[in-house]
Amino acid sequence: MTPSTFAAALIAVALIAVPSIAEETQEPEVKATPIKGPLYFFQGRGGNVVASIGEDGVLLVDADYNKYAPAHAARAGEIAGNDAAPRFVLNTHWHSDHTGGNNFFGEQGSVIIAHENIRQRMSTGQKIEAFDRVIEPSPKIALPVVTYGDSVALHFNGDDIEVQHYPKGHTDGDSVVFFAAENVVHMGDLVFAERFPFVDISSGGNVFGVIDNIAAVLARIDDQTVVVPGHGAITDKAGLAAYHEMLVTTSGQVTSALEQGKSLEEVTADGLGGQWESWGSGFIKEAAWISFIAGSM
Repeated sequence: MTPSTFAAALIAVALIAVPSIAEETQEPEVKATPIKGPLYFFQGRGGNVVASIGEDGVLLVDADYNKYAPAHAARAGEIAGNDAAPRFVLNTHWHSDHTGGNNFFGEQGSVIIAHENIRQRMSTGQKIEAFDRVIEPSPKIALPVVTYGDSVALHFNGDDIEVQHYPKGHTDGDSVVFFAAENVVHMGDLVFAERFPFVDISSGGNVFGVIDNIAAVLARIDDQTVVVPGHGAITDKAGLAAYHEMLVTTSGQVTSALEQGKSLEEVTADGLGGQWESWGSGFIKEAAWISFIAGSM
């Protein structure tokens, strides 16, 4: 991909409206839905949260925005029957809709666990090029205190929990969390359910890496696995396979057209076809998704 084409891709993505918690006016509220055993699906404002609540205490996968963290803690406390802070918070990647609550939970004494690339990005200034948005370093209290390279395991609430790093996906620090006993997997932002995903190329993300990572997860789950996306509704292996098909098919369309000499503008104007129209009804529109594919080549 030429520098000029990549610049055009970034301009296209910059037109996306970026959600801001400053626009949030209602009182923070978190909806809790039972999944299996000690696992609950928490939905606030940011990324989806999975909570493990049982005799060992509370473990959260992701932390939402800081404004919503107290509501997550309160909801977990209601289920647990006490007001103890979560013992562990796992971050699936560094973006603030998944790590913003680290501030609150760190102050409560929770142990924050994340891939080493997440700590590195949170502890230094970052810029999300797609939005021309500069992110200041996080305060020390919000930084992960336990980091890992490839994977880490926790044994909690009667479950064996594997946290596996998948490189070059949504970012360079993505992890997928497998709950073995319940056959549940939290995908983080490798998955936007039934929608085009955001791929943060400036943070080491890559569309073709996402495709490989989804294929790797599909190979190790079964038809009974509960799949929790970073954003959107809970799905299953069939839903994840349909998402993978979209990724493979649309990236193939764009790659082929660009390699045949079409410009990014021409490919965007042609579009991806009616089959994928509904996938552009979320945060990431069709033009932005095409630009991510082009920017990953």
